Amino acid sequence: MHIIIIICIVAIGLAMLGIVYRLIKGPTAPDRVIALDAVGVAIIALVGLFSIFVGTSFYIEIILLLAILSFIGTIAFAKFLEKGEIIDRDNSNQ
Repeated sequence: MHIIIIICIVAIGLAMLGIVYRLIKGPTAPDRVIALDAVGVAIIALVGLFSIFVGTSFYIEIILLLAILSFIGTIAFAKFLEKGEIIDRDNSNQ
């Protein structure tokens, strides 16, 4: 069982190399957003596999935190690409 988990960890690690290449080299900004989201998913998968390998459930909170941060980062980056700013400041009340 441990050998299969180690093989999966190595496979995800190799896939992350390709994802990081696309994150750096991506021809367009949407490619980089998708690669950033894929990096988050790959890290979540690695933490999950490590949790199974160690045999503990203490890493579930870390997985949830990484998922939330990955989602917020993707939404913020997509909003930045669409509008040019992340936080809209309404100056009409001054």
